[in-house]
Amino acid sequence: MPDARNLERLLTTLFSEQLNVQVPSVETDLIETGLVDSLTFVEFLAQLEEGFGIQVSLEDLEIDHFRTISRIAGFIATKTRHLAAEAPAKLRA
Repeated sequence: MPDARNLERLLTTLFSEQLNVQVPSVETDLIETGLVDSLTFVEFLAQLEEGFGIQVSLEDLEIDHFRTISRIAGFIATKTRHLAAEAPAKLRA
């Protein structure tokens, strides 16, 4: 699992190269600044699921998880930790 700084770097690259959004800082509020609109957000979620191998459920769609690159990195870290913890249990079942 990548650390927070690596996740932030990967997310910055994703925004830049896949979504054509230049984010000035990992703490920039993507929603409030208008860098991410609803269409970009939907595309971002698809890229996030594909690129990081996670599933974003309706329960996960708390806007505060996605306000900044830093918060998104934390969200991904949490999701991947949960996936890693669940994997051994699924193998035992």
